[in-house]
Amino acid sequence: MIICKFGGTSVQDAEAIERVAEIIRQRLKQHPVVVASAMGKTTNHLLQAADIAANGKRQEALDLLNRLRDVHLKEAQKLGLGDVSDEFLETVNSYLKEMRDLVRGISALGELTARTKDAMASYGERLSTLIIAHAFNKRGIPSQLMDARQCIITDDNFLRAAPLFDLTEPAICEHLLPVIKANKVPIFQGFIGSTRSGVTTTIGRGGSDYSAAIVGAALDASDIQIWTDVDGIMTTDPRMVSEARRVKVISFDEAAELAYFGAKVLHPATILPAVRKKIPVRVLNSYKPECEGTLITDEAPPCENPVKAIAYKKGITVINITSTRMLMAHGFLKRIFEIFDAHQIPVDVVSTSEVSVSLTLDETSSLWDVITELKKIGEVNVEGGKAIVCCVGDNLKNIAGLPYQVFSAVNDININMISQGASSINITFVIDDDRLPQAVRSLHDVFFQKVDPQIFE
Repeated sequence: MIICKFGGTSVQDAEAIERVAEIIRQRLKQHPVVVASAMGKTTNHLLQAADIAANGKRQEALDLLNRLRDVHLKEAQKLGLGDVSDEFLETVNSYLKEMRDLVRGISALGELTARTKDAMASYGERLSTLIIAHAFNKRGIPSQLMDARQCIITDDNFLRAAPLFDLTEPAICEHLLPVIKANKVPIFQGFIGSTRSGVTTTIGRGGSDYSAAIVGAALDASDIQIWTDVDGIMTTDPRMVSEARRVKVISFDEAAELAYFGAKVLHPATILPAVRKKIPVRVLNSYKPECEGTLITDEAPPCENPVKAIAYKKGITVINITSTRMLMAHGFLKRIFEIFDAHQIPVDVVSTSEVSVSLTLDETSSLWDVITELKKIGEVNVEGGKAIVCCVGDNLKNIAGLPYQVFSAVNDININMISQGASSINITFVIDDDRLPQAVRSLHDVFFQKVDPQIFE
């Protein structure tokens, strides 16, 4: 059994869905389970409609929903679904009615809650999988549309709900295994779930990858395939460095590190359920299915290149907290991180001394509330417009001279923070946003002039 997750660009229109159908047809003997995202930018448009409604522009929001309906029906007709039973059109119209009701409620209250955002966002995946299931069946691929909300059971932390695995895994097996045994392809929504009481939730933007890994782990799949619009994990972002190479094979730990520090191919949490079950993950290109992509496995083979890839995050904020009152006092770090925990803000990079702490954030929605609390501890300085650069490779911590190579490559760029030691597989530093392209290109020139043909292509 394999899990095939298709992202938004892989199901963005009728032509893309035709490619997906052919990919699945060629894998029917492997008993595929399809996990799909919303088509294209649908989720963005749905949330935009909700925001517009909250600002009192009800008709404008309703018009946007009508356009979304028309786009989906247009692509469905291209797939030959115009003559499908009335059930298809009835379902689309029922979704539209529910969305319109949500918009009217948001507009009447003038308020948009996290719970309502999740409800609205869920319709992207529900519409795309409805089209995919009907398209597959029309093409002779026996399929059954599933409802992920019956399987992915979460807490009620709307917008970033956490799956409750003790409930989720049995539910996945209960609903999907009979369909697979009947030689049908389950069509499953990514990104969405529900609370124990049945309220719709989402597991965070990019969460379709996570959904695929959760399903794969629950079903003990032999392979989890993440189908996207790139050839796999690259040595760096090809938009930044045109000479970027494809990484053929990489370890779970390295891939997770890259994903966390900005590599957009993979959602960071995707790795976790797969690691737990040691299920290999493949990143593949739905536009070039013949490409081997990248294999992510428990242990990657040795590599002649010390650095496997370079990732980055832009738009980073650095917070510096200093307090001489905390000299020789315990609990300084604890008090700082309790504040971030209370506001549910993750921290990326940390650098410390006895009386000062510097850390980076890319989530700043509650920044000023956090700063107010931090000022009770000590002096706070905030710097925006920063970027994180992360060099990832196996056992970097123990390669003599490697930090010298890294920082020699960027010796004319001011370094704000450096982090190495907590992990043996990355060297991370913070610079000004506007120096990022230069830094990434310089590092790539240093570490990828010559590559190990067993690992890179």
